[in-house]
Amino acid sequence: MKLTEEAFQEFVDALETATDEEGFERVASRVIRRLGFERFAYLRIADDTPTLLSSYPKSWTKRYFDLRYQKIDPVVQRAAKEYDLFTWGGAPIIGEAKERQRFFDEATTFGIKSGITVPIRMGFGRIAAFTFATAESFAGTDRLLAETTDVLRLIGLYFHAHVSARIDRQLGKPLDGAALTQRERQCLSWVACGKTISDIAVLVQIAPRTVAFHLENARRKLDAGSIAHCVAEAFRRGQLL
Repeated sequence: MKLTEEAFQEFVDALETATDEEGFERVASRVIRRLGFERFAYLRIADDTPTLLSSYPKSWTKRYFDLRYQKIDPVVQRAAKEYDLFTWGGAPIIGEAKERQRFFDEATTFGIKSGITVPIRMGFGRIAAFTFATAESFAGTDRLLAETTDVLRLIGLYFHAHVSARIDRQLGKPLDGAALTQRERQCLSWVACGKTISDIAVLVQIAPRTVAFHLENARRKLDAGSIAHCVAEAFRRGQLL
């Protein structure tokens, strides 16, 4: 098994044991270091209220929110518009607003020079993003992306799913729950027809790991004990026909 696959599997297993912010931060810090990064940040913005879990220096995150940098952060702005993961950092961009360039320069002094960000859509204008950061050059980030694209995307999505479930439970909110995404319903429908994860990956034209992610996310949303239970619960709630 490749290092990236081992790291990802350990990460998925460890997420099941995380119960608070400190636990989630430990799990994420461990996997990003194994993949060659130095720091991570998970930022969730709902109703203009940010929630951050990260291994960034506390002095930087305090300054970030005190100065409301989330309003000018180019990475956050890209995450709100783009759907696929992207790299950032490197040489200054010609025409880049001075305040944004100062923001990047300041982040660099805290050891945050370049990175890879996974944008996550939450619906109704809410966004989240998982960032893998490093003090390396942009070229180094591109190399890491080329070697681990699928794993990085899934780490961001899995982390978001678990953290969101914990946050919503703590706030007494229903899990996104109740509304399965179109892709989750599609994967569950194929399971109901007796298809395996490998079969579904071919039929839906996505990676098997991505199929597994959608099925697991649906299971959590419906608070089911297994995928079979999830299918039954989805039918009961009228989310599968």
